Amino acid sequence: MIILDTHIWIWWIHNDSLLTDEFRTIIQDNEDKGLGVSIFSCWEVAKLVELKRLILHCPLAEWMETAVNYPGVEILNLTPEILIESTQLPGKFHRDPADQIIVATARIHDCSLLTMDEKILNYSHVKLAI
Repeated sequence: MIILDTHIWIWWIHNDSLLTDEFRTIIQDNEDKGLGVSIFSCWEVAKLVELKRLILHCPLAEWMETAVNYPGVEILNLTPEILIESTQLPGKFHRDPADQIIVATARIHDCSLLTMDEKILNYSHVKLAI
């Protein structure tokens, strides 16, 4: 399984041109193995819609129902272990709680993370899928 960062998940669902062919191939190659999405990414999408930083082509509930049932998607719940890990990440990591939880989820599940977020790409304590 690989973990999809929130923006990667959104771009994949929307077939957005921001998602590179390389990333599309990685996602397709991992559909059978599992595409982990943190439950916190679901919250993050809802907040982006609330703040009008993300405009969906349908109501949020309908979008979410479709997105969580995309091929290979497995919603990964928060656990006490993930929450603790998110507050104790080794090295220096930035303070965005969503990024902390998504990175902690990848670390606890021992999975690679697919992201284009520079702050995560520059963090040496998480495995990357690229």
